[in-house]
Amino acid sequence: MKLISAKASPFVRKVRVLLRETGQSGAVELVEVKTAPTDTDPQAAAANPSGKIPALLRPDGPAIYDSRVICRYLDDRFQAGLYPESCLWEVLTLEATADAIMEAAVLIVYEHRLRPPGKVHDGWIEAQWEKVTRCVGAVNDRWMSHLNGPLDMSHIAIGCALGYLDFRHTGRNWRARAGALDDWFAAFS
Repeated sequence: MKLISAKASPFVRKVRVLLRETGQSGAVELVEVKTAPTDTDPQAAAANPSGKIPALLRPDGPAIYDSRVICRYLDDRFQAGLYPESCLWEVLTLEATADAIMEAAVLIVYEHRLRPPGKVHDGWIEAQWEKVTRCVGAVNDRWMSHLNGPLDMSHIAIGCALGYLDFRHTGRNWRARAGALDDWFAAFS
């Protein structure tokens, strides 16, 4: 299998952490591409019509894409148990929340990177950051009991989302209203 990827993508990181945690890193070859919404890499477009990464090229079927789909596929293939039936809806909800954090954070990066300085929309950037802070607050206020339980895909997803915030948004303080989540992330990291 081959994973169409980019090192800085938090969505790719989520898949890579799953591979590492399941001891399957060698089962998937990483194919690094440089892609952006305004300049889509041909390999990314061939694997995923939207051109987004990650995309997983499989020997037994067409490429699959979206990190949630890829993670579920790999979890099933490796029988890893990162989506336990006993708390499946919680895991999926937290994974979706983590993906929302990552999506908003990536959009902020793109706004600065892809628009000319005079066209950057500060109000839009702040609206994206508000999504991040709402999601971080919800995890901190509602989901810590789950995150303090046995490892599942939601832990990996939330860890990757918070790591991306630290990587790309060091000037913003996601920890300001999330003391319990900050403590969890320090231990989880």
